[in-house]
Amino acid sequence: MLNLDWKDIQKKHENIAQKLLDFSLDPKKRAELQRKNAQYENILSAYKKIRDLQDYIAQTKALLTQEKDEEMRLLYQDEIEQSEKKLKNFEIELEDFLYPADQRDERSVFLEIRAGAGGLEAALFVGDLFRMYSNYALSKNWEVSIVDFNKTDLGGYKELVIFIKGKYVYKHLKFESGVHRVQRVPQTEASGRIHTSTVTVAVLSEAKEVDVAINPQDLRIDVYRASGAGGQHVNTTDSAVRITHIPTGVVVSCQDERSQIKNKAKAMKVLQARIYQAEQERLEAERSAQRKQQVGMGQRAEKIRTYNYPQNRVTDHRIDLTLKKLDFIMQGQLDDLIDPLISWEREERRKESCLIL
Repeated sequence: MLNLDWKDIQKKHENIAQKLLDFSLDPKKRAELQRKNAQYENILSAYKKIRDLQDYIAQTKALLTQEKDEEMRLLYQDEIEQSEKKLKNFEIELEDFLYPADQRDERSVFLEIRAGAGGLEAALFVGDLFRMYSNYALSKNWEVSIVDFNKTDLGGYKELVIFIKGKYVYKHLKFESGVHRVQRVPQTEASGRIHTSTVTVAVLSEAKEVDVAINPQDLRIDVYRASGAGGQHVNTTDSAVRITHIPTGVVVSCQDERSQIKNKAKAMKVLQARIYQAEQERLEAERSAQRKQQVGMGQRAEKIRTYNYPQNRVTDHRIDLTLKKLDFIMQGQLDDLIDPLISWEREERRKESCLIL
């Protein structure tokens, strides 16, 4: 276990808890202290679990040396092996708390998928990625809802914005930001030639009220009639909402709900997420200028992954990972891609020596 002054850590935790008793704290300062308080609680809890398990292993080893019965010795040995495996997991957990990941990891996300090079074929792949992420979200018991979309004639999307609500969504999906390249024979290709198309994905963590302060006077709000798939789905009232943040020029829209009020609320959340993301990217750029590589997620202009349909192959270029199971990946079975990326990020955090204490 790391050689740390645990009495000093306990004292720092107590000081933070004392500060939280001050009811005059502004919301932003309180939120920051609550976050730190939770981190210290997690660290001390993990340390206690490790210490208790180390004591238990030592006691079991002592019993093993005294035991004469061979059957009992085997039981003690098995118990020691299982406890040592559990101890290793606890130590990994403690390191995760000591070298904390992005504080946004627990949050829900807005996923923006847009067709890039490749015309209609790229638009079709936007729909394929949407289904892939939706299936993955369902496997994690997350909720998926469409915020905004722009469909094409063949059933694809020029752009699609979805909201994925759940615990630790950002932790798992933040690595999807960047350019996704697909190589396959398009539906519109008669000669059977393989085409290469691209789709860009942006992952925005849901912003909290304390993260972004937006002045209502800085907004221009327009309403219009929502588009749809035809028939009864097309609204007969101006329920779709477009919001422009004048200082930054950021424009968001929402037409998924039939209620103008609900669409406005959703659009405001997307606006907050985009402004918050822009600020996080600015801070990240400042930090990454002083180190060799960026940690955690690719830039939006960076080619992060290639989906090769003829060879049933998917390659993540950031960690040089290639899997011959594209058919399963496109069904939403993303853990074999995402888990290695989470492990890679954990190792990068350790290299940075970013202890919070």
